Amino acid sequence: MQVILTLDLGTATGWAIRTRDNGITSGTQSFKPQRFEGGGMRFLRFKRSLTEVKQSVDGINVVYFEEVRNHAGVDAAHAYGGFMAHLTAWCEHHNIPYQGVPVGTIKKHATGKGNAGKDDMIAAMRSKGHAPADDNEADALALLHWAIDTQEDAI
Repeated sequence: MQVILTLDLGTATGWAIRTRDNGITSGTQSFKPQRFEGGGMRFLRFKRSLTEVKQSVDGINVVYFEEVRNHAGVDAAHAYGGFMAHLTAWCEHHNIPYQGVPVGTIKKHATGKGNAGKDDMIAAMRSKGHAPADDNEADALALLHWAIDTQEDAI
């Protein structure tokens, strides 16, 4: 069984992982800049969290991340770009294949609608037996189900 990590990148990063024993774990981690912290520290904490996840599951076979093309604002776009840059560099460093998946593709697979809202995504993941705390975790779970259902043979 391949270990799959999926990420909804952002200041509040949703994550989901399917382990070798077919277990699924998920959550949301905040990378909001802390008081008296330089702007790059959030990315160092993000990279550290990736390494911790990799060590906790004894390796990751593939990473999928939500590929966002439109952002609500400039700050969100800058943060996303920073997280994506650090993620892809980290994957390259560890020889882990990675792929961005368009938001509409994930939403359509999870709900049947490519423009589904946050509540629809949360409901779709609850219907699969998950209890996402927020839309970031729901998006990461939906991406994981997409990967399992459509990419399993490619891994």
